[in-house]
Order: sequence, then structure tokens, then C-alpha cells
Amino acid sequence: MGATLRALRALVLLCGFYLLSLVLLAVPVVRGMSMLRTSRGEGPPGLPVTEADEPRLWVLVRELAAAMGTRAPDAVVLTGDVDAAVSEEPRLLGLRPGPRRLHLGVPLLTGLTEAGLKAVLAHEYGHFTGGDTRLSALAVRGRVRIGRTVGRGKEIDTAGAGITCRLTAAVYTAYARLCMRATLSAARAQEYAADLAAARIAGRDATATALREIPVLSAAHDFYLGSYATLGLPARQLPPRGQFFGGFGRMLTARETELAGLREELPSEPGSPYDSHPPIADRVRRIEALPADGRGAEDGGPALALLADPARTLAALEDAVLTGEVGQFERAGEWGQLLSTSMAVGLASLDTPLHRALACYTEGLPTLPALLTVIDEGRLWQLARRLPQPALATAGPDREFREAVRPVLRDALQSMVLAEFSARSLLNWEFSWSRPAAVRLPGSASDLDGEAGTEAALHAAVTAALADRPDTGPLRALLPPTPQPA
Repeated sequence: MGATLRALRALVLLCGFYLLSLVLLAVPVVRGMSMLRTSRGEGPPGLPVTEADEPRLWVLVRELAAAMGTRAPDAVVLTGDVDAAVSEEPRLLGLRPGPRRLHLGVPLLTGLTEAGLKAVLAHEYGHFTGGDTRLSALAVRGRVRIGRTVGRGKEIDTAGAGITCRLTAAVYTAYARLCMRATLSAARAQEYAADLAAARIAGRDATATALREIPVLSAAHDFYLGSYATLGLPARQLPPRGQFFGGFGRMLTARETELAGLREELPSEPGSPYDSHPPIADRVRRIEALPADGRGAEDGGPALALLADPARTLAALEDAVLTGEVGQFERAGEWGQLLSTSMAVGLASLDTPLHRALACYTEGLPTLPALLTVIDEGRLWQLARRLPQPALATAGPDREFREAVRPVLRDALQSMVLAEFSARSLLNWEFSWSRPAAVRLPGSASDLDGEAGTEAALHAAVTAALADRPDTGPLRALLPPTPQPA
């Protein structure tokens, strides 16, 4: 009996060892999963609008929901993106429905017709009717957690961990790729199904046109933000009130010819098993292959007209989205003033490679007069050797080097001349929605790209200063006199 008890005790202790090992393994796993927990969030920042705020928009929202046979969103939030999305906060892992929200980008309203907007909303409602939104939050959070785990595994591998850790990370990575391919494949199928639902409710042509238009609007909006809306940020200045988003429509109208060219060719990006959406060209082809249904793509006028007071809404959206320090920036009186102020600040803080190279040749600031002095002293090409150069310029003889580096010098020298004029408030900038801004030099009648007046003289003076036998006289003659202290 004693031997039996000892054997039983040994077995219990051995089982305890394995149980302890399991617990020790489970603790970091559970702790790690808790660290990977993601918040639900409520999407991008935006402006919630009630039925009292935007009655016509809400009528359309409810009518389309009824046509789709689904429950309408409980909230509509206007955003500053070229996007529309629906979300739901289900309960019991998606077994029970929850509050629904529609995020609708005002730039999308700006660029689409009412028929196009109906197609977009019908597509989003297709995710409701397909039950996609109930499980999407869980699927998205799962993909986020998997992505973070894989990222951590790569960090471990990069840090030179042991073979066991690397093998474990490799197993997790392979499994994560399998999960991502499986869940994203389902997401692409949901997009195709939502497109078909949109075509059934809004019409084939309206759906195909909206699908073609969205990537064009997205590219145009990116350009607008970079070239117009955020133009004055270095000068801590914003467009006129309501125009941060409102100017987008003006640019679309002015550049309609360019946009028409973009619509002719759909983006032909290759499909990837890790894309959440199918290629837009494939989606359009599928819709256009459907039988014609007689419904036009231009019905209903511009979608922005659905808003009760577009100007008021655009201003309120700025207050909701432009938060923090940016929201406190000064407002320009008009777009031309915004351009002039931002260009003056940019030229005042000009820091080109030529400026940095010149700093090695002068004791003071790297200014235009200092550069002209270096040129007069015959040290221009010695200075040019300090510029970032293409391989050809670095390896070639003096003649080859000069020809290669001269365009870089010309651009930098011309910028320094403009900065000198700007410092004396002698430049006038012409704002345009349809083409790049033009600068007017003192006494000129055309922009810098012209061949008349001061522009031609400037071009000739810069060319003379950068010749093999440089002459800075013509350029010095163009420069305004340096103000004398009182």
C-alpha cells in the first residue's frame, strides 16, 4: 500500500507540474491578449446632424432604408472625407442588433449627383441587409489583434531572439496570413453583394457612375487638401470661414476638363488576397454587365443641395473637425490673401541645398548678395561640388559636371531672387482654381513663365550669372536697392 501511495503521490506531483506549466503559459497569453484589446471607437471625427438639422437628407436616408428593407441608421455624422460608411454596435457577438450609424463625407456630397449618392447609400445599406455590420466589428478587431501579434513577432525576430521564439513567431505569422486571407476574402464578397444591391435600388448606370467617380474625387480631394486647403498652415492661417471644405467644389468646377480625363481610365491596381475591397475596375465591369434598367445617372441634381444650408453646414463641419491648435489659426479674408501670406512665409524661410552649401562659404547668413559675392570671386563651381549631385555629375569632368548641376543652380538662384523681392513686398501672387499660382514681378505684365518684360530679363540675368564665365552685373541691376537704416 505504501508503494501505491508513493506512486499516486508522484503521479499527482507530475500532473501538478504540467498544470503549473499550463498556468505559467496561460498568464502571459491572457495578459498579452488583454493588452491587444482594441476600443470600438466611433469612426472619424465629424458633425452629427439630426432630422431637424437636415430634413431632406434624412428623408433620403429613411426612404432608401425602406426600399432596401432594412432598419435606417440611428445617427448620421457628416465627415470631411471622400467616403461613406455604416457601422453597428451589436450585442452578444453580433447575435442581437444594436445602434446604427452612417458616416457621410461632405466632399462626397460635393462631387456626386443625388442619383450617385443614392447608389452609395444603397451600397452601404447592402452591408446592413447582408448582416455584414453585425460581425464586422469583431472581424476588424480580430484583424487588428492578429496584425499586432505578427508585428510583435517580427520585433522578436529582429531583436535576435532564440530559435524557439523565432519558430513560435513564424507559426503565428503563417496562421495570421491564413486568417487575413480568409476574412478579407469574405469582405470582398460582401462588397460585390453590396454593389448588386445598389444597382437594384439606385439603378445600374447610377451605381457604375458612382463607382467610377469616387476614385476621381478621392484623388482630387487629396490634391485640394495639399494645394489649397492647407496652403496657409506654415503661416498659421486657414482659408475663409466655411471654405476649408467649401473650396473643394469650386476647384472641381474649374478643373472639370482634367477630371473628365481621369474618368476615362479606371485604376487598374492588381488584386491582392490582402485587400479588403476588390479592384474598382472589376466592380465597375460587373455592374456595367448588368441589363440596362432605364434609370439615369444624373437624376436629382447635385447631392450637396440636399443640405438645408450648405454654407452653414460646411462652417460647422470645420468646427467639428479642425480641433486643437489648427482650429485657432487666423482666417484669411480671401483665397488670394491666403496665397500671398503663405508664399511670403515660405520664401522667408527658404532653405535649399544651395543655402546650406553657401553657409560654408560665408560668415553671415546664406543670402543672395553673399552668393553673388562667391560667384564674383570665381568659387561658384567649387560651391556646387557641395550640392547633392547625380552620379553622372559626381563622376564626370568639369564640363560634364557643370552641365549636370546647372539646372539645380538655376532653380535655386531663381528662388533666392524671388525671396529677395518678397522680402521687400515687391511680389504679387495670382490665385487660380484651374492652374498653378502665378507670380508677378515688379514692372511685368505676365507670369514668371512668360517671355516678356522683367521675366525675360530675370531669365537672362540668371543665365549670365551661371555661365562658364559668370557675370552677376545683370542680376544685380534687377535687384531692388537695400533699404538704408533711418
